[in-house]
Amino acid sequence: MSQSSPTGSNGNAVRVEIFDQGYNLRGSDPDYIGKLAEYVDGKMRAVAEQTATIDSMRLAVLAALNIADEYHILKRKYDAIANDLNRRTTTLEGALDEVLQESRRAG
Repeated sequence: MSQSSPTGSNGNAVRVEIFDQGYNLRGSDPDYIGKLAEYVDGKMRAVAEQTATIDSMRLAVLAALNIADEYHILKRKYDAIANDLNRRTTTLEGALDEVLQESRRAG
């Protein structure tokens, strides 16, 4: 994947190459767009190494499925962590409320 410097009057366009195809993309952060393009390019190349197909559309779909799988695995982990954090927060809020009520009664 190659990336050229930002172009355009507002400086938020970037030329990237994904699986030997050039794309002109726009966004607020050209460096981030370049990193995303590099990631997608890497996924497509990894899929190409593992499959016999040379059809770039099939490779793109298989790469997209791999990325979607990664996303959903990470989302499940995030959701589990967020749920655990919420449960702990609720427990700590309850404990803090008890301590505050006891200190008011004693105070």
